[in-house]
Amino acid sequence: MGLKDSCQEVASSRPLFLTIYATVVVGIVLSSFYVFSAVYSANKSSPDSTSWLSSPPALSYVDPHFGKAFDSSLITTVGAAAPAPPTQHGDTLAKSIWEVPPKNSKMPSLKTFRLTKELVEQRVKDNVIIVTFGNYAFMDFILSWVKHLTDLNLSNLLVGAMDTKLLEALYWKGIPVFDMGSHMSTVDVGWGSPTFHKMGREKVILIDAILPFGYELLMCDTDMVWLKDPLPYLARYPEADVLTSSDQVVPTVVDDRLDIWQQVGAAYNIGIFHWRPTEPAKRLAKEWKDMLLADEKIWDQNGFNDIVRRQLGPSVDGDDGLAYAFDGSLKLGLLPASIFCSGHTYFVQAMYQQLRLEPYAVHTTFQYAGTEGKRHRLREGMVFYDPPEYYDAPGGFLSFKPSIPKSLLLDGDHTIDTHFTLINYQIKQIRTALAISSVLNRTLVNVMLKEMPEDEFGPGINIREYSLLDNPSMPKQVKESWLNVKLCQGGTKDCQVTNSNGSPRVIRLPKRSNEETLKAVFSSFKDIKVVQFSSMQDAFEGFTDQKTKERFRNRVKRYVGIWCCTGDHVPGHIYYDMYWDEKPGWKPVPPQTSADDHPPW
Repeated sequence: MGLKDSCQEVASSRPLFLTIYATVVVGIVLSSFYVFSAVYSANKSSPDSTSWLSSPPALSYVDPHFGKAFDSSLITTVGAAAPAPPTQHGDTLAKSIWEVPPKNSKMPSLKTFRLTKELVEQRVKDNVIIVTFGNYAFMDFILSWVKHLTDLNLSNLLVGAMDTKLLEALYWKGIPVFDMGSHMSTVDVGWGSPTFHKMGREKVILIDAILPFGYELLMCDTDMVWLKDPLPYLARYPEADVLTSSDQVVPTVVDDRLDIWQQVGAAYNIGIFHWRPTEPAKRLAKEWKDMLLADEKIWDQNGFNDIVRRQLGPSVDGDDGLAYAFDGSLKLGLLPASIFCSGHTYFVQAMYQQLRLEPYAVHTTFQYAGTEGKRHRLREGMVFYDPPEYYDAPGGFLSFKPSIPKSLLLDGDHTIDTHFTLINYQIKQIRTALAISSVLNRTLVNVMLKEMPEDEFGPGINIREYSLLDNPSMPKQVKESWLNVKLCQGGTKDCQVTNSNGSPRVIRLPKRSNEETLKAVFSSFKDIKVVQFSSMQDAFEGFTDQKTKERFRNRVKRYVGIWCCTGDHVPGHIYYDMYWDEKPGWKPVPPQTSADDHPPW
């Protein structure tokens, strides 16, 4: 099933997970850029090691563009004469992961980080090496990737650095790293960009370089994490030349067998796949590499699918689920999408829960909002590693219990109109929560936002994922510093701001309080870490200052996205509108003309 079909499938169903999927449907973007640190190491790092991102010495080279393809001169293939890496770097690679170099030591020269068989050999275990690669923009993803593997007692890993800044940073954190010679920019290049596609070519060149070393290669994208040791599973299929994940969103098996290859119509996904150093696998890697280097317009994953599916079938003898592919000699297996999960099967469907299986991995495909959205999704699932200060934000947190009438969730037909009625009801609550967070300078728990210039859009509103308060990493002192706010009807006898000293503490707050009232009431609770409203329905009347109001409106209007898609109109998407309730007769309809095809601002 294609991405469009799966999105339509999700959009046509009722979002029963309340605000979790309100945030996804709203399509709001943002996340803070934090990096997981060597706090997990028993030792202190080198310079600046007291921070979560222990910075290496100043760097002299940052290329703003993707300078060239993977430098083949940095690879030493089998049979070539190459000196072993110097002792200092060799010792570092052989050390336990997270064991940082001595505090006052010097970093070895870049040439000692070249990819050689000897370098890989120092990390291999049971003839398997696990590899990912990236640039400095994905430092926090890479650290989470490494931490999950080391938590699973897996140390046979290597990280390819596409820029010098990442290489140095990982070295000083005690992570086995090699230089890919890419001279890539250190910033996020964006999915689908020309530089993104060039990154894909680096992966293919890397696979083609490592396979001749004679080791099995478990190749991973950085935007995935391992939840369970996959090596015993992969070892169940010793005859497989390649085992690959896929974008399948409908299960073909209900246990942990390989997916049934005849029933998988979705693309094979190259974000998680395992290669054995067989001759068919080597031929596939070389042909794939040559194809991509000959035509820069071909996307690496499309090229892989085209080549592998050139000849697909018949099944390999036996009942292990393998099939002949590529040139008829390569034995291919498809990792089950229920436990080697995409973003759709893990976060949206929770397919592994439905089938009562344990997931091995989650790859953040099928996600909106680019890298920020991927990071946020992993945080929602509580599988992303953040520094302690992430869980103790300055000014404290604001949360609320979503209020949704049962009739909106369960009654009536499933139509575009009822979908928007349900989502708009929640959007209004989120809008109110954003306003109160802005007034109280607190971090809102459960929406995704995007940074914008303050002079035009007002002060930023920090956010955290909806699951933050349930995360085991949340400090005890934050959990125990809690204030419940119950809304009441102003003017009634029981609706007076009172301060209870119980645990948790509770206050009553009149509905439709304005900016000045909120500031006055909560000025007494600045030391409270978590403020939770019983509801956001009619909680806020509005801003007192007109300029503040205008800038806030400019900001939150841009927090919404689109619904896609109707099948009987072009374009078929419909824009969400943060202020839908201010437009009499508003209806969820696609843009009727090209002039109308723009967000509602």
